[in-house]
Amino acid sequence: MNFKSRKVAIVGAGAVGSGFAFALAQSGIAEEIVLVDANTDLAKGQALDLAHGAPFYRTVSIYADTAPQAYRNAAIVVITAGKAQAGPSQSRLELMQINAKIVTSIATDIQMVNPEAIVLVATNPVDIVTHVARLRTQWPRGRILGSGTVLDSARFRWLLAEHCGVSPQNVHASILGEHGDSELAAWSLVHIGGLPMDHYCSVCRKCDFIHRRPQILEQVRRSAYHIIGYKGSTSFGVAMAMVQIVRAILRNERRVLTVSAPLAGEYGLNDVTLGIPCVVGANGIEEVIEAQLTPEENQELAQSAQVLKDSLALLETSPA
Repeated sequence: MNFKSRKVAIVGAGAVGSGFAFALAQSGIAEEIVLVDANTDLAKGQALDLAHGAPFYRTVSIYADTAPQAYRNAAIVVITAGKAQAGPSQSRLELMQINAKIVTSIATDIQMVNPEAIVLVATNPVDIVTHVARLRTQWPRGRILGSGTVLDSARFRWLLAEHCGVSPQNVHASILGEHGDSELAAWSLVHIGGLPMDHYCSVCRKCDFIHRRPQILEQVRRSAYHIIGYKGSTSFGVAMAMVQIVRAILRNERRVLTVSAPLAGEYGLNDVTLGIPCVVGANGIEEVIEAQLTPEENQELAQSAQVLKDSLALLETSPA
């Protein structure tokens, strides 16, 4: 990666893309932010609106441009572009086909002008779309990654913190697998203030926490649906999650994050991309971490992987 570049290109200037641009500008980690959208007026308007806030945060150049020239010299290209589900009449398969095609086209353009860039995908269904785009473009493993379950893990930490009455910063916990309904909570990896969850609960004794676990996991899984029901879409949480990933790459933090990673034998799984603990640094995914899960958790992870594989098989056998 070009360590001299602090340029981040954002493809898609809608709720997620513009929310991410705002959070990124506030973070101070990028020197240059370029917005790209099929609706060029939207990209220009969002960029101008953000640029007017320049006196209130660290120096950063924010502007709109068109593809593919906008991708030149970018350290990271973040893809948020894609279609939302049109309604109950539109199938999941149709949405997968549309968004996989969109992201693959964008990734191809990036590869043409900036093959050294790291590509971060947030377009849903993120695990499927990231997997398909990588295979179709032959992008190097680890240099194209998805937002995975980073946001799901943050929701999990927040819910556990609310339950235990502690700061979310003192909760270390991960959601693994699909960014979707088949995701699982890695309860064996949960720590509160450095203590394993079971030990913390035995000291706390405020409740029978074992029986609360299914309820908390279901809250994590349903969080996006609740937010969409209230306001139509999610935007702020995923924007902040993406800032964490981008920071880890630009600053070579080698931070462990549950991004969408392609597996090649890890956890006994192959030919699937899903949210798993990874060391994230200057080269994107530096390493996939094989956490010591319980047999039950390994089984749940395999089931989640199968859900994704079934979707991929359906996508491959259906006409585009």
